[in-house]
Amino acid sequence: MRRACVPQLVAAAAAFSPESTALSMGSARLTYGQMDARAEVLARRLTELGVGPEVVVGVSLERSFEYVIAVLAVWKAGGAYVPVDLEWPEERRAFVLEDARAAVVIGAGLKVDVRRKLERAVTAEITRENLAYIIYTSGSTGKPKGVEVTHGNLLNLVFWHRRAFGVAAQDRASHVAGLAFDAVVWELWPYLSAGASVVLADATARTSSELLREWLVAEGITISFVPAALAEPMLWAQWPRTTSLRYLLTGADTLHRYPVAGLPFQLVNNYGPTECTVVATSGMVKVSCEVGKPSIGSAIANTQIYLLNENREPVKAGETGEIYIGGTSVARGYRNQPEMTADRFVKNPFGPAVDARLYRTGDLGSLLPDGQIAFHGRADNQEKIRGHRIEPDEIVSVLARHPKVSSAAVAGRGNACSRQLVAYVVTAGAGLRSSELREFLSKELPEYMIPSAFVRIAALPLTPNGKLDRAALPEPATENALDTTAYRAPESAIEVRIASILEELLKVERAGLDDNFFLLGGHSLLGTQLVLRVRERFGVMLTLRDLFTAQTVGSLSDEIERQLIAKLEAMSEEEAGAMLEQMER
Repeated sequence: MRRACVPQLVAAAAAFSPESTALSMGSARLTYGQMDARAEVLARRLTELGVGPEVVVGVSLERSFEYVIAVLAVWKAGGAYVPVDLEWPEERRAFVLEDARAAVVIGAGLKVDVRRKLERAVTAEITRENLAYIIYTSGSTGKPKGVEVTHGNLLNLVFWHRRAFGVAAQDRASHVAGLAFDAVVWELWPYLSAGASVVLADATARTSSELLREWLVAEGITISFVPAALAEPMLWAQWPRTTSLRYLLTGADTLHRYPVAGLPFQLVNNYGPTECTVVATSGMVKVSCEVGKPSIGSAIANTQIYLLNENREPVKAGETGEIYIGGTSVARGYRNQPEMTADRFVKNPFGPAVDARLYRTGDLGSLLPDGQIAFHGRADNQEKIRGHRIEPDEIVSVLARHPKVSSAAVAGRGNACSRQLVAYVVTAGAGLRSSELREFLSKELPEYMIPSAFVRIAALPLTPNGKLDRAALPEPATENALDTTAYRAPESAIEVRIASILEELLKVERAGLDDNFFLLGGHSLLGTQLVLRVRERFGVMLTLRDLFTAQTVGSLSDEIERQLIAKLEAMSEEEAGAMLEQMER
């Protein structure tokens, strides 16, 4: 199997141990034999439809066993897949399928929808040069851009990961990442190609550091990837000494703290853009009293990291340069974007091969004395919010189409630990509210690209040469919010308690019904604490997504009341009475 790709490795694992558990979620379980057999049936159907090498298939499924089966089937048929997140707005889903030229879409129940007729593929055999998947990320042109990743790119990630973390059939790995996030391939295929088990996290555990930690322990997870925003609170939490967890892998955002002494697992920080197949650098993070952020480690196998100045010349050790990445993991390029591909994927003047390329990341870093790399943020206006790379211009292009907006800008605010998107709007009409803009944006953009705050501004600040002066954009505050209103005091018992929690958590004098959690200084890490306090006080399971939807004291109280009513209706009179007594204490 010297030239085997991932589907052949999975098939070999299934043949070796067909009764071993491949996937589990709650009490449900799927063996390797069952997974491989179901994927074979679907693959034959796809082959009959003409799916083969370089043919793209859309996978539009929720987190489930079916999602994994669908991807494996596409590869067995020789095709490539593009994930289509069901939580995306309809327009974005349609654009991705059209731009990717998806010939077939796999939906719920593994139902196959044919979008265009294909000729029968000559072969289903794939090589390492063939396309494996396309991941769409935010684009500066106002439309998302698709990154084309080959089977050779993916195999380098799989083999490095298996060696680096000693993956064996006895391991139990977690599946936590969003389905349209490239980290999913990292959570699945290094393990399923090695005969290990993958455990799918439920929706509740995925949004809370505390609940996720409890789930990792209860499920006996041995290796887990957790995005930095969720991982950081875990590094200071109490862990049972008997936990099975060997490695906690993190990344997607900047890691700001070192772990405390005594954690029963190794913490590993990772860095890598989608264009370089999930991970480009990796390093163990040890307990330290140093001031500053942990490094992002050093290059993984068959990968080269260059720190270059504006002339693409190497900077000296300790100096800051732009991060360029070379090697086996560098993706093919952008789907249908030859000019953008040429701009970001450049010739490697340092490599032995004439046609070798480097990916120009736009990120900044410096070489530390121990050979690891310190990360210093972005060299351009791109933002990293909750693990997603975002081009503010894509949001602006949608905002500009609103009839009551004459001009707009979007920028990140707060430090890297509490980064949030803020939209600055010059209004062209009266009565514009942030809820109206959120609804307008949500028709085209995913939830993570909706700004947390909307600021009214008389005119966009400009530099002497007429460009947007981002440094002059004001910090969001209650007084410059788009929905500035007079203070309204909380009235109901729930409203009073929520306001009290926010006042204590955010260290503010008072929180009114219309006060916005994010405008008061809240961010995702404080949001996690808010979710936990609500759980302790009211017994309801809010998520961070609820908080991004219901941002004010009033709307948050309404959501809690809605969940409480639903919970009470499902209880007996005795259970309801006991719950009400608990809440009144």
